[in-house]
Amino acid sequence: MVQGRAWLIAILIVALVGRLVAAYAVQQKVGDRLCLIAGDADGYWELARTIVAGKPFAYADPPRRVHRMPGFPAVLALSMTAFGESRLAPRVLLAIFGTAACGAVYLLGRQLFDERVGLIACGMTAISPVMTGFSVLLLSETVFALTLTLSLWCAAKWLADVPRSVSEGLGTRGPRSRFELLWPLATGIGIAVATYMRPSWLLAGPVLAVFAVLLRRPRAKTFVEAAVLLLGLFVTLLPWAWRNHSVCGHWVFTTLWSGPSLYDGLNPDANGDSNMDFFDRDNLMATMTEWDVDQHYKSEAWRYAAKNPGHAVELTFRKLWRYWKPWPSAEQFGGVLPTLLVAGFFVPVCGLATRGWWLTRQQPWAWLLPLGPILYFAAIHAVFVGSLRYRLPAEYPLCVLAAVGLNDWFGRQRGKKTDG
Repeated sequence: MVQGRAWLIAILIVALVGRLVAAYAVQQKVGDRLCLIAGDADGYWELARTIVAGKPFAYADPPRRVHRMPGFPAVLALSMTAFGESRLAPRVLLAIFGTAACGAVYLLGRQLFDERVGLIACGMTAISPVMTGFSVLLLSETVFALTLTLSLWCAAKWLADVPRSVSEGLGTRGPRSRFELLWPLATGIGIAVATYMRPSWLLAGPVLAVFAVLLRRPRAKTFVEAAVLLLGLFVTLLPWAWRNHSVCGHWVFTTLWSGPSLYDGLNPDANGDSNMDFFDRDNLMATMTEWDVDQHYKSEAWRYAAKNPGHAVELTFRKLWRYWKPWPSAEQFGGVLPTLLVAGFFVPVCGLATRGWWLTRQQPWAWLLPLGPILYFAAIHAVFVGSLRYRLPAEYPLCVLAAVGLNDWFGRQRGKKTDG
């Protein structure tokens, strides 16, 4: 136990040092700019300013009041409150969040399997070039990865009938908590907190509740626990939905940006990448409410898909390719070195995760929780737009399954069979 704790501290120190170096390097690279790629970072920064100034939470002109979830702007506002508008300070803060995300991966791996798997998974995320570099960009992915992984850890604590160690043989079960409604409630709250960072995680609550009822016995008891999960999710997001109702007249639990985002992926000029030029060109906000603009673009997107099914199917494959592509698609990250760094990590992780899935295939929760997010986001971004950026938060829990595969390889090198 003491040795494992020492390893964990050492790994987290490596993770933090690497991310602090990245924070300084990125700041030197971007200078006065907020990010290497203009766009979302500017919006987050402006919203953080409104929070610090005590102004209404809105962005752009005409104002978009339900444009973004408030979680990540609040993180940036925390840095602004303490250090003013320093660009390096929030990167350092995000380096700490990125290190915490590695620690969350350890917790998930230890809960689902054992401490060894948790340490291996934590180590993988600590040295990942993409995770390290992305941690210090002024974008929501890393804080989202942290909160997403913690919500999965809560789910793993709830769904405790998973193997404690693959090396001990599949089927060994962990102890159940006396507070059986605590962890489904914590899972719902955890999913809501992650949704405050990125709205795309909202459906994880209902999806997990359905899978729990279908796969877990006794079903009646699990149904109650699933209901508690959904209650925790609903109540935690209710203040935001209430606020949105007060500013737009509708109960919106996420944002009013899903319509434009959907049209971004389904329109005559779509190619699988994001290009929001149409939003400024159409300038619908000048004559329509934010709610009506959102509904308009949703209707136009589905209408286009219905009239052009061939192009819609083609776009689906293009988006999936961009999502799963082992190297960056953005021109700013082109070249041999970025390709080697990204593919050199992601391809082995996928191979090891495949092995990890095979080892745990008879224990659904052992592989569904770490593998589910990357498949969940693949389904979502097959409809919207595809990018490595949207896959990255799900790579953190995927490393747990990859750690199972790597642990199996280590065991075979020592002549010890680990697949039961």
